[in-house]
Amino acid sequence: MDTSYPREDYLPAPSHKRQPSAAPGSPMPRDHLIWSIFNTIYMNFCCLGFVALAFSVKARDRKVAGDVEAARQLSSKARCYNALATAGSVVLPLLLAALVITGVIHLSKLAQESVGFFAYQFSGTDEEDK
Repeated sequence: MDTSYPREDYLPAPSHKRQPSAAPGSPMPRDHLIWSIFNTIYMNFCCLGFVALAFSVKARDRKVAGDVEAARQLSSKARCYNALATAGSVVLPLLLAALVITGVIHLSKLAQESVGFFAYQFSGTDEEDK
């Protein structure tokens, strides 16, 4: 009689992947990994691209592990950080360019006014001579 526990013939076959627990009709969440890599490499505004990359990798890991709800939440955070990184990296240079252009316009107006001031010619007659 074999008294060893657990008996190998009663053990279930090991599964390497869990089956996704999502409803059959719902799509798997996107992990936004490519967008995160792009933001990390090219437009890493305040390290938001790196944070988005971390959430994207976590979302992909959860999706592969079969935890669809956690993958969906992490994917949502990754999308939010990617959007913030992209918006910050696009809006701030545009804002800087607008400030430079308005500064140049203002300085040109000041220069024109100062040229007019220095070009003022005094009349040859003095009021004291009268």
